[in-house]
Amino acid sequence: MERWSNKVAVVTGASSGIGAALSIRLAENGMTVVGLARRAHLIDELNSEVTGTGKIHSRQCDLSKVEEIKAAFEWVENKFGGTDVLVNNAGIFKGGKITDATDGKLSDEHILLTMDVNYKGLVMCTREAVGSMRKRNFNGHIININSVAGHYIPFHSDFNIYSSTKHAVTAFSAALLNEMADAKRKIKVTSISPGLVRTEMTITHDPEQPILEPGDIADAILYVISTPPNVNISELEILSAAEKKL
Repeated sequence: MERWSNKVAVVTGASSGIGAALSIRLAENGMTVVGLARRAHLIDELNSEVTGTGKIHSRQCDLSKVEEIKAAFEWVENKFGGTDVLVNNAGIFKGGKITDATDGKLSDEHILLTMDVNYKGLVMCTREAVGSMRKRNFNGHIININSVAGHYIPFHSDFNIYSSTKHAVTAFSAALLNEMADAKRKIKVTSISPGLVRTEMTITHDPEQPILEPGDIADAILYVISTPPNVNISELEILSAAEKKL
């Protein structure tokens, strides 16, 4: 992690869960961390848990709004010099059906918000980050927090729209990796696909079901970004030790 000391990492969805745990880990390893979230005050509170040399800064940002994304990355550019690592972590899950073929149809608002945050926001943040890296001729790292649900279709149809957005993240990550290779840019791209993680989205999970902790995913991300410049882990799937492979 030494080469990332004093570099800038932007973490979306940094107010809780994986994003909060990761922000602390990155700051403890000497990085300047900018957390983007709607609840920015929760990000500021994370500094009390940092024991290393880095610091966590907050920026309020609604990732469903392109203008707020652009403004946030412009702020990072002006205040810290640019984005060196981007972790697209923000995501939402609202169980329900896509259509009214059966009971439990999601509202238009929930459908659009899930697509906006889980996919559109991720794409637009990536565009801004890569633009910053190219401007400075810096070989940074884009990390997309995906899901095992982005690689298969869950048996329960309440996951349908969530799984659809995560499949889009899988395709986007592969396409972005190819785009960097075609441009002969050594910007790394990694898709990380956890199984069930204890976050606000899984607060009602079955207590008998195996589950990962946010810190488990944060540790995996640190491993990924600590690889040598010539090594890119393009896909990493993480399951709990007793979790079924579906």
